[in-house]
Parts: sequence; structure tokens; C-alpha cells
Amino acid sequence: MSEAPLNTIEKALALNLDPLKYGTIIEIGAGQEIARWFFQAGGAAGTIAKTMSAYDMHFSDAIYGAESDRRYVSRNRLERMLAQEYDLILSRIKKRRPEGSTFFSFANTVAAQSFEKRGECHGWMGVRLQSAPDLPPDDIIIHVRMLDDTNVEQQDALGILGVNLIYGAYFYADEPERLMRSLLDNLKWGRVEIDLVDFHGPKFGSVDNRLMALELVKASLTPAILFSPDCKVEIPSEALYKHSVLAMRGKFKPVMNSDMARLNHAKELFVNHPDVSLGSTIYLAEITMSELANEGEIETADFLSRIDQLSKLGFHVLISEFFRYFRVRQYLAHYTEEPVAIVTDVDGFSEVAREDYYEGLDGGILEGFGQLLPPKTTAYVCPNLDGDRVITLDDMPIEEHLRPLITYLRGRGQLVPADDFVPKPEAPLFGKSDAA
Repeated sequence: MSEAPLNTIEKALALNLDPLKYGTIIEIGAGQEIARWFFQAGGAAGTIAKTMSAYDMHFSDAIYGAESDRRYVSRNRLERMLAQEYDLILSRIKKRRPEGSTFFSFANTVAAQSFEKRGECHGWMGVRLQSAPDLPPDDIIIHVRMLDDTNVEQQDALGILGVNLIYGAYFYADEPERLMRSLLDNLKWGRVEIDLVDFHGPKFGSVDNRLMALELVKASLTPAILFSPDCKVEIPSEALYKHSVLAMRGKFKPVMNSDMARLNHAKELFVNHPDVSLGSTIYLAEITMSELANEGEIETADFLSRIDQLSKLGFHVLISEFFRYFRVRQYLAHYTEEPVAIVTDVDGFSEVAREDYYEGLDGGILEGFGQLLPPKTTAYVCPNLDGDRVITLDDMPIEEHLRPLITYLRGRGQLVPADDFVPKPEAPLFGKSDAA
């Protein structure tokens, strides 16, 4: 039986009562909620050298320097804050603290819900700390999306998350997977999502941040993680904004020649769309963990090998927990309003054209297709080979009462049979030496 986590006050108090841990807490954008927990716990003078919020941009620029892009909720801003505050505490306090002390700086910069309007509520949070006295510091940086409806609720969630991060950085540094899972201690599911984590420094140098990113999905800290073609984790709001997307779902174990053939064929069709520019189109391969999650243990290293293969081919790769494919389309709609195309084959489309696939939805298959194929969305369905026979969308077995739905979607131009695609026998795209 797993041990129940400490509550937030207990975590803050444990840090306050340790005379060898000392640092600063700097918060911009959602009050001083992390610092508040340490003050409420009691004994904060033993741990906190300074707390601060520099809300005015001119004050902030005077302290940390101006940002060339004028973006204050950014990783670059966070890293400036961490570096400057850490250097300050060493230069001003180190000689006055007990021998054996370790020092930290914590910072966040967030855009929380305002009273004027609701936008994308997100932010950057990080901690720089020594794992042992006199060692160079390590950093842990996360990007968080805040999902509560009100500013007060978002402030509360950030406060709990920040305490979890500082506590975990000290007490779970040797177990990074446990550290990440602990970030949601005392937070109900659905209040925050963490879609990027970055460990670096002398102690964390051996941590593979790509594997840690996959652990975020595995632990349900986020529904999906996006990898760039250079195999680095990206923030979807930055990577997908104002980009058209050509998406393909698969297991890619391994990547097959037919996968690339279908994508290249669909690309030729998609770029003829009047609102699509080839240069601003992202090619996305999505792999879901949902089936394996139901079967038991998920091997993240296996997913990483597939990401490596797809990255070599120029794909952005989305690792998700989405079971139903329309959830992928909803995810993309959150970050881009540009056209989206889905490429599949007859076998793949037949899976989403079954009524039992949408069990549990109030609107059943009609709701499912409405979410999968909203305006500015096209599905290209390529033929399959069945022995020597070519199977097209017209040949796909389907319940008779669903045929009018397929006819309707085809008539709207949102379901496009790519019958001029010539399927060939499948073979792995990479040999063993290429995939290694």
C-alpha cells in the first residue's frame, strides 16, 4: 500500500524546519501563493530569504533586463529570474549561513485568469538548487496550463504546485519519475496540466528529458506531449499556432513504407486547398498510449524509439492518451484555427465508422463525427490491399443506415476517397541498422 503524500502545509513546514535549505521565491502573475504556504506553515524565516512580485513591466525590466520580444510569460524570462536570484542569494547570504547549507531560487511567471477576459491561462515555473553544498546548481523547469475557471482557484492550484516542486526537487531528486507524479499531490485531477518538464545540471545530467516527457502522459499529468522533428519537446501553443496540420494516427511499430506513401499522397491533395500553404504545414504522427494503458505497464523507451524513427522523417510526433480519434482533432483545435487534414486507409476509417466506437457519447456517432470533422477539416481515405484486391472507401463494409452519413460527408468534401492512391505490399521503412 502506497504511503499517503504529505499535505501542502506539511511539505512547507518540512522545508522550513530544515536549517540547511535556504532560498528565494519570486512570483509574477498570480499573487504570491507559493510563498504564502511557507508563511502559513510557520518558521519561514529559516528557509525564505526573500519573496517578491515584480508586476510592473518597467520594474521587472529594471531587475531582470528587457525581453527583446516583450514576452514576459516565457521560458527565457523564467531562466533570467532563476539565474539572477540564485546568484544574489549566494553573493549576499552564503557566508552567513551554517556550514553544509544548500541554496535555491524558485520563480514563476504566469498568465492567470483576469477579470477582463479569459485567454490561455498558462505559465512557466522552475527551481534552481544545489543537490549538495558548494556544488553547481541543478534546474527543474515546467510549463503548466491552468484549467480552473477563476483567478482565485488558479492561484490556489499554483501555490500547491509550487510547493510540490520545491519539496520534490529536494526530497525526490534521486527518483525523477516519483518527483513528477508528486507535482499533483493535493491537487484534484483536471486543475492543471504539465506539458513540458526539463531537468538539467550536474545531478540531472543523466536524466533523459524525452523519457520524462513521456512519463507526463503516462502519469496523466497531461493528455499529450508534442515532439518536434529534432526530437525535442515543444509547447503546442507555440508549435501549432497559425499552422495547418496533416495528421496520421498509427502504432508505427515499425514505420511502414505504406505510412509514408499515404502521407505523401495526401500532402499533394492537401496543398491544393486554397487556405493551405506548404511552408506553413506541420506533418504530425500521433501515437496513443490508451490501448497499452488498459493492458498494463507502458514501456516509455519503446515509444521513444518510434519517436526517433518518425523524427528522422521530418514528423512532429504527438504521444497522447486519446482513445477516440476525434480527441486528437479537439486537441489540435485548441491551438490552431488553420485547416487540418487526417490521412488514413480504409481499414483505419472503418474503425471510426462503427457506432460502438462512440459508446458513452450522448450524440453517438453523429456527435463523434461532428467532433472529428468540424469545419476546415478533411479526411483522406486511401485504399487498402486485400491480397491482390484493392479495397476502396466504396468497398468498405458499413451498416446500411450509416451510408447516408458517409454520403453526406463526401458531398461536403470533408471525406475524400483517395482512390488514385496505389497501395503496395507493406514493408518496414527502416532496416534494423537504420532504426537503431
